[in-house]
Amino acid sequence: MSNITLTMPPELLRQAKVLAAQRDTSVSGLVATLLSSAIGLTDDDAVIWEREAAAMEADTMQIGTIDWSRDEVHAR
Repeated sequence: MSNITLTMPPELLRQAKVLAAQRDTSVSGLVATLLSSAIGLTDDDAVIWEREAAAMEADTMQIGTIDWSRDEVHAR
């Protein structure tokens, strides 16, 4: 996690705090959720991406069983 500083009008901050409280989260959590949504990552996508990235780094990523031959793949 990294910290950032945001500047916003006081009324917007007040409304953000109310919305965050209604969703049982913090303003930081609300901003993170909104940004994740804006860039196309849902919580599930983020978890999946982190797991796949870790597997690639650990060189343990498994795609599945290869049960086809080269000729089958290149058949025309």
